[in-house]
Amino acid sequence: MNPKAIVLDEKAIHRALTRIAHEIIERNKGIDHCVLIGIKTRGIYLAQRLADRIKRIEGENIPVGELDITLYRDDLTVKTDSSEPEIKGSHLPVNIKNQKVILVDDVLYTGRTVRAAMDALVDLGRPSQIQLAVLVDRGHRELPIRADFIGKNIPTSSQERIVVQLVEADGCDRVEIYENK
Repeated sequence: MNPKAIVLDEKAIHRALTRIAHEIIERNKGIDHCVLIGIKTRGIYLAQRLADRIKRIEGENIPVGELDITLYRDDLTVKTDSSEPEIKGSHLPVNIKNQKVILVDDVLYTGRTVRAAMDALVDLGRPSQIQLAVLVDRGHRELPIRADFIGKNIPTSSQERIVVQLVEADGCDRVEIYENK
């Protein structure tokens, strides 16, 4: 299947993440009491990249964690080879109580993934604040959720699909739009 369009290439993704890193630092007046939490799978890679950029800018490390939201999804479908969803586990490097948690994901669409992530986070502790950073916001919200930090707004139709590819998972960096058929 050929993409309808490549909307972000490697350089554009790099620039977007650098801008988001600066915005996170500016909004939070530094990185004290901040934690980046990537939503599995690609959100983790983006959170790690943001942490690298923040370290270069601020000269300090920001903790990075991983969040598996599988059990919190309201759209769980059963896999054909197993009756149980695959749980990969969450890892939080610090106690998130009274921390500013910046959730990181690749695409914001209906808002259901973010809702599930917030439910999972609250079960793990009570952050003082939850912020959201996404590489792509494509619209079509079903829940009243918005991103605080956005790499690129890409208005799409419901017949289109956004595919984010990252070197860590896919061997290349790009964001493409595909037509659902």
